[in-house]
Amino acid sequence: MNNLFGKLKKYLLLCIIYFFNCFPIKSNKIFMFSYYGSQYGCNPKYITEYIIQNISKERFDIVWAFNDLNKRDHIPVRKVKTMSLKYYYELCTSKVVITNFRTTDLFIKRKNQYYIQTWHSSLRLKQIEKDAERNLPEDYIKMAKRDSEKCDLLLSGCKYSTDIFKKSFWYEGEIFEFGTPRNDLLFHENPQKKIEILKKLNVPSDFKIILHAPTFRNDGNLAVYDLNYCGLLKSLEKKMGGKWICLVKLHPHLILKSSQLVYGDNVLDVTNYNDIQELLSISDALITDYSSLMFDFSITHKPCFLYIPDFKDYVKNDRKLYFDLMELPFKTAMDYSDLLNEIELFEPEKYTKDLICFFEKIGSYENGRASESLVKRINEVCFNKNRRELNEAL
Repeated sequence: MNNLFGKLKKYLLLCIIYFFNCFPIKSNKIFMFSYYGSQYGCNPKYITEYIIQNISKERFDIVWAFNDLNKRDHIPVRKVKTMSLKYYYELCTSKVVITNFRTTDLFIKRKNQYYIQTWHSSLRLKQIEKDAERNLPEDYIKMAKRDSEKCDLLLSGCKYSTDIFKKSFWYEGEIFEFGTPRNDLLFHENPQKKIEILKKLNVPSDFKIILHAPTFRNDGNLAVYDLNYCGLLKSLEKKMGGKWICLVKLHPHLILKSSQLVYGDNVLDVTNYNDIQELLSISDALITDYSSLMFDFSITHKPCFLYIPDFKDYVKNDRKLYFDLMELPFKTAMDYSDLLNEIELFEPEKYTKDLICFFEKIGSYENGRASESLVKRINEVCFNKNRRELNEAL
């Protein structure tokens, strides 16, 4: 019965989509969503904010889709609820569609629409898509292949990422090698923005911040996320001076479970904070594991430590990796005592040199102007102007 209901529902939605696909496309309309409508964040957010801050309000009509429209009033664009009639109308009549994840069969791209896939990392440690095919559900693989066929432009943060996309993404179209919009924030110090973020988090401005942001494990085991934060903060104070506080952001899938962990003094659970880039921007150090956040944070040249006590099991049971961890510039710890030791022995000058060598190795395109470059392309797509005219206009 449920299967029949599901098929009927999909058939009805497809009828609605084909109906709205008969409406004219609005040449200046841009439709955006992030992680299937669950948040206002990642690359689509920073493309939106660049447009709002730098382009005439009348030039583009930006529409964002959210699963929940509550507490979205602060976002100064039009908003629609996912899967509503208005959602399908806006999606079907937008000239440009931008997301950071795969689209489903309920996005039937029209001939004159332009679909930009920003993906959700500038570079990745864990293997993805075709390279990780044996770890992915069959339904996802089918969806990913169809999504790649719809895609007109795929963003890349570095030459290494471009090479990964070419062999793993089931995609043969244009790759836009101008950096990652969400990383633009990490190039520019903004004291007022930092004050606003700290206020939202209720974090005193005189504290230094270490962000602990581990990635998701398929087995659901929380033990690997548990650290002796008291000892960690003491080690940081001894090595780097000042008063420290730790922000802990688990994967969004673990929002309901994060409260099961006991953190202690000067440790704050920020798992429900939507924008990880804002957390990176205010942090003085990062602890992660297999997350691509390490590559984003490297832009700041601030200390990054990899805490991977489950390394053997993870590589065996979850995903294989694109890099040998020991060849990365980040300090790697296999257990808690290793982590404290790496903090004690941390050498800022050597770390900076190692980062520079790494950026050269991967062929980084990051320069803090990714959003600007992409908006020029969007302007060209929407209004059919040539590149020279666009550069003069923008």
